[in-house]
Amino acid sequence: MAEADPITLAKINYYCQTGYYGHMESAALEGLQRYGNDPILKFFSAFAKVLQNRVQEGMRELDILKDKRDVNLCATMALMLAHKKSQTMDREAVQELDAKLKEERKQAGELGLYFAGLFLFNSGKYDKAREYIDRMLKMAPQNPDVWAKELGLTLKGWIELMSGREAKRSIKFFEEALVSGSKNVNALFGKAKYFEMKHNYSGALELINQVVVSQPSFLPAFLEKMRLQLALQDWDQTLETAQRAEGIDIHCIGAIEYQVLCMLCREGNYAEASTKIADLVTTLDKVEPQSGQLYYHMAQVFSKLCGRNNLVLQQTQVFIERAVSLDSNSADFVNEMGCQLMMQGKVKDAMRCHRNAMQLDETSVGALTGIINCQLLQGHIEEAAQQLEFLNEIQQSIGRSADLAYLSALLAIKKGKGPEKAIELLNEATELHFAGLKGLPLGIDYFCKLNPDFLLQVIKDYLHFAPQVPVASGQPVSPVLKRCHQVLDLLTRAVPGLMDGLFLSAKVKFLAGDIAAAQSTLQHCLEQDATFSDAHILMAQIHLSQNNFKLANQSLEVGLSYNFQVRDHPLYHLILARILKKQGNMVDAIKTLQMAMVLPGVKKSGARADSGKKSRVEQISVQDRVAVFLELAEAHRLQNEQHEAAKVMQDAINEFQGTPEEVCILIANADLTLARGDVEMALGMLRNITPDQPYFVEAREKMANIYLNYRKDKKLYASCYRELVDKYPSTQTSLLLGDAYMSIQEPEKAIEVYEAALKQNPKDAALASKIGQALVKTHNYGKAINYYEVSLKTGGQSSLRYDLAELLLKLKQYDKAEKVLKQAIEQEGQDLETMIEHTKYLILLAKVYNQVDRLEDSQNTLQKARDMQARVLKRVQVEQPDAISDQKELAASICSQLAEHAANQRDTDTAIKFYKEALVYSENDSKRSLDLAGLYLMSEDLDSCQHQLMTLLKNDGDNSNATIMLADLMFRRNDYDTAMYHFQQLLTLKPDNYEALARLLDLMRRAGKLDEVPKSLDQAKNASSRAPLEAGFSYCKGLYEWLVDSLTVKVSMNG
Repeated sequence: MAEADPITLAKINYYCQTGYYGHMESAALEGLQRYGNDPILKFFSAFAKVLQNRVQEGMRELDILKDKRDVNLCATMALMLAHKKSQTMDREAVQELDAKLKEERKQAGELGLYFAGLFLFNSGKYDKAREYIDRMLKMAPQNPDVWAKELGLTLKGWIELMSGREAKRSIKFFEEALVSGSKNVNALFGKAKYFEMKHNYSGALELINQVVVSQPSFLPAFLEKMRLQLALQDWDQTLETAQRAEGIDIHCIGAIEYQVLCMLCREGNYAEASTKIADLVTTLDKVEPQSGQLYYHMAQVFSKLCGRNNLVLQQTQVFIERAVSLDSNSADFVNEMGCQLMMQGKVKDAMRCHRNAMQLDETSVGALTGIINCQLLQGHIEEAAQQLEFLNEIQQSIGRSADLAYLSALLAIKKGKGPEKAIELLNEATELHFAGLKGLPLGIDYFCKLNPDFLLQVIKDYLHFAPQVPVASGQPVSPVLKRCHQVLDLLTRAVPGLMDGLFLSAKVKFLAGDIAAAQSTLQHCLEQDATFSDAHILMAQIHLSQNNFKLANQSLEVGLSYNFQVRDHPLYHLILARILKKQGNMVDAIKTLQMAMVLPGVKKSGARADSGKKSRVEQISVQDRVAVFLELAEAHRLQNEQHEAAKVMQDAINEFQGTPEEVCILIANADLTLARGDVEMALGMLRNITPDQPYFVEAREKMANIYLNYRKDKKLYASCYRELVDKYPSTQTSLLLGDAYMSIQEPEKAIEVYEAALKQNPKDAALASKIGQALVKTHNYGKAINYYEVSLKTGGQSSLRYDLAELLLKLKQYDKAEKVLKQAIEQEGQDLETMIEHTKYLILLAKVYNQVDRLEDSQNTLQKARDMQARVLKRVQVEQPDAISDQKELAASICSQLAEHAANQRDTDTAIKFYKEALVYSENDSKRSLDLAGLYLMSEDLDSCQHQLMTLLKNDGDNSNATIMLADLMFRRNDYDTAMYHFQQLLTLKPDNYEALARLLDLMRRAGKLDEVPKSLDQAKNASSRAPLEAGFSYCKGLYEWLVDSLTVKVSMNG
């Protein structure tokens, strides 16, 4: 009988709980082939049909079963459910069934109660299910069948677990069901679920693995294993399990879904993902054709993860169309259709869908949110404002949502309410959004709630208020950029394959002045997608900021080759003009900017860019429009066309009058006036910018620089920043004032400012670090140590520990440094940041041990750092791919230090092993390659030494040390001609390399070719006018003359 087959029942139950109703029906039909006309399996088959909205078909089958023993209760309940799902409910029939249920319940047997409880549990009615199972368990002692009691205890555990009332008690029921040593799959699944809810994913995975081993073809076990492996952030194992599951069942929806997830989230391979999604559509059509909820779920998840990629959105559109065709009265389905259309830029069609959803469900907040978003995009500001006010009133009772805060921010931007209000609302939106993710493990539910698409839109809006040029070295980073970095850091760790996320992360890093990190992130983007035009353009901006004009131009041309629409974007012309300007080609720069001026959207009179037009080139931003005007005015000024420059500036003022950018134009105009030498007029313009206007902070910063650099007045310089703190008291302005005091050599005042700001923001790591650095700069080491210690005791940032330990090491207080570092290492944490910090602490601790000659401790600590860094490298590839090169370099550095330790102890073999490992991480590092070759030479392994040197010289042909060592190697092998050849080659490139010249002299003496030496000496003398004064040259010349004299004496003696 089927009730005695726990595997079949577990499979049916699993598919029912997870919404795979087609699979549920198939599992029941497979069981019927094995057990004949089993009423339990017939019930589940009929119930699955009802759940798939094949109501009449299901009712006919249930009607036959309602009088059958063991299934009479559950069949009656399922019939009542089916009547309620019917288009026209037969109330009389429902009443009759209810009366029948009450009567049957009185005389129900053990299994009848169990399956009734199971039906209620799968319907989400946990309290009712508990009543039935409690009655069943009271009857169980009278029944000799152990398996029946196991069934009851297992279901009781599931009820307690899922109801949340007494989740802690559920584990007791699962363990009791397993006490006989049986491999009760449902109980093992329940126990695993309990561990999962306690965030013990490793423990849960161990239990699921038991099922996989005992039941190697039981597909639900593989689906659960995939989920848990992803929760443990092990993408490789997740993918391997998905492939195994697909091997068991080629139509396994879960396996295909996780493979797509990997392509989108980890690899960013949208083309392959879209093909795989098309396969998933076909599979769903075949095995779950009636599951509208599954189609809806797939559309929602994949569309949010694809960065609005057209290929993927075309496929997710198919999903949502299927869902709507199955249930056109579902407001959720129709609303999601609107969201899909919005992502494709079809705003009008999206609005129509959202309105239809609103008609289907007048209480749908999602539909109202969609309508407001469309209105804002279409420029219907007043209508949107009214709807938003209504939505605010609705949500007062249930609490504010991230969507509502974001729409309020969009409205503030559209109404020009200034950056402060908009940023405040955007901050609120991100805080509310991330609050909803707390406690969720990495998985499909997490990705859906993370909603990367929403976060990308928020970041783009943040960047409207960020500085558009990289921050100068040593200057504080804008709070907007810090916020963007925080959001993008979380986003790109969770979804490292999100190309738009990585691109925006690179842009933020570039603007924050972290050029190396920006380049690394962009390089990773382009490795994933070489056709990413925006990434090429940003790379051109980075090269331009480094004055690398050739590479900047090359990046622009590559970007253009992949997307000719790039030429229609002002940013392309802006960068090209800046390259030409820096090269001194003002005429062509002006022509290029004039071409940009006539592009659609740059001027108000020009045609606006079509909001629905999709391309990989970003839409024209206000900042880009302003930059075109300002660059053109600047180019005219540098060309001494002052009248033309003034005319462009006036056009800009007229163009942006009444907008926040008007002030930006005024600041640029002050720059133009300053360039003409009129300092007073420039200051006058800047003074006219009042605190209630946008860009007031930038105006005062500009004034401060004029006072310092043109007036040489430090007091007025500092007073500008003091005014900022008075008018806009914030951490950012306090940092500006403190840094200003530091720049004019007044660290005591800077410390006062930093400390006052830290009282307001005790958890601000930047401020705390600044105070420590300022105290060290004033040589107030005792106070600096005191400050660090107090700050750490009061819950200060853990990053201060490193600063404190470094200071103690510098002051030779080794015991204290060791204590601080050991405390830091004891701090537990499995997140990537903690692991990276631990590696740094271990390296510093090794340095401390080295200073006090505890060489063994130093070596052991470095070994621990090496092991920790190996774990970091495994994680960083997925979570922070842009940091791989830096982390590899750190791993190579650790191995090099271990090699040096071993070499100092004459343990050549170990030193060689560690140098070889270091070169795995940084294969083209010349110093490490040379050190390794030197060790081979010391150990008389001449072949390995030669191979290492030849490899090094292939990558770095001008490495003189490698050439000298190779020549020395040939000398040891008595190959004087080859040795001389290498020295001569080196001296051709560097005639003044006196070490090589001295060695060549010795070789020529041995070869009897001293007559060729004067030529080399003359080359060295001609290479530098100071050669006769160089000690090396004098030594070589003296050596030559001594050798000639010695030879002459020998010849005369022989004569």
